[in-house]
Amino acid sequence: MDQLDPRAELSEFLRSRRARLQPQDVGLPDYGGRRRVPGLRREELAQLAGVSVAYYTRLEQGHSHNVSASVLDAIATALRLTKAERDHLTHLTKPKRRTRRAQSRSQRVRPGLQQLLDAMESVPAYVIGRRMDVLAWNRMACALLTDFRALAPHERNMAWLVFLDPHSRELYPEWEQKASDIVAWLRLDAGCHPDDPQLTALIGELSVKSGEFRRMWAAHNVQDKSYGVKHLYHPLVGSLTLSYEALKLPADQSQELIAYHAEPGSPSAEALRLLASWSAETPGATSAASATGTGGAGVAHGTAGAAEAADASEAAADARAERG
Repeated sequence: MDQLDPRAELSEFLRSRRARLQPQDVGLPDYGGRRRVPGLRREELAQLAGVSVAYYTRLEQGHSHNVSASVLDAIATALRLTKAERDHLTHLTKPKRRTRRAQSRSQRVRPGLQQLLDAMESVPAYVIGRRMDVLAWNRMACALLTDFRALAPHERNMAWLVFLDPHSRELYPEWEQKASDIVAWLRLDAGCHPDDPQLTALIGELSVKSGEFRRMWAAHNVQDKSYGVKHLYHPLVGSLTLSYEALKLPADQSQELIAYHAEPGSPSAEALRLLASWSAETPGATSAASATGTGGAGVAHGTAGAAEAADASEAAADARAERG
C-alpha cells in the first residue's frame, strides 16, 4: 500500500471525535443507563448539526462527495473541533487530486536560508519539510539535539528520531507529550497528502517498530503548534527550559524554521552559552552546509573528548550553583 485510504481516515476521525463527547458536554439530556457506544450517538450528533441521521451516517462511513462547506461547519461545531481539527476535516472531505510528481520532488532549502541558519551562532535552529524531514540545521542544533550529519538520510526525520532513537527519551524528559505532538502533526500532513508514498512508508515503519506510535496514531488527534516551551536534558549541561518558535517559510509553505531560545539571564541561557562555546571548538559539531558525509562523532549524544565534556559539565554545574 503506497497511500492512505481517505474514506477510512474520514470515518475513523469522525468516530473518534464523536466518541470523546458526552451528552452533558453539548447540552443534551442524559437519561442514564449504560450506552452501547462511547460518546454521543449518531442520532444525537445529527440533531446538533441539523442534518439527517442518514446523511451523517453516510459521511461517517467515508462518503464525502459534494458535502457543502456549511454542513461541514455545522458538524465541526457540533463536534467541538479545534481549528486544526476543522482544517483536517476539510482536507479529508475535499476531492483529492494526485500530485505524485510534486510529492516525489526532492526537498531542498535555499542557500540563503542555510546561510541564515549558520549566522544564528548561539541559537539552535533547523528546518523541517514534509513528513517532518530535517532538511537543514546549524551547529547549535547539532550540539543540542543530535548530530544530523552522522545520521542516515531516512533517519533525519523528527518522528523517526523521537520514536526510534533510544536517546530521545533522555533528551525529552516529557517524552510522552513530545511524541504526542509529533503524531498529531503527522496526522495533519497525512490528511493533506494521503497519496504520499514516503509518508505512508514512514507511518508503516513507525507502526511496526513502536507500540507507542501505534497507540497514539489510533487516537486520531491533530494539532499544529507554532510556539511553546520544551524541557530538555543534555548530558553535558543538564536540564534546559527553552521556548521555541516554528515559522512557516513564505517561499515554501511546506517548510518551517524552528528555533530555540532561553529566557535571558536564566540558567538555561547560560547552559546554551556554554554549549555554543563547546560546540565551536568541537570538529564533530557541523552545520548542514559543512557536512560532507555521514560519518563523524555525535554531538549531543556522541563521543566528544573527555576533557571538553568534563569542563562543560562542571561549568554548567557551577553556573547553576551560583544562581541557586
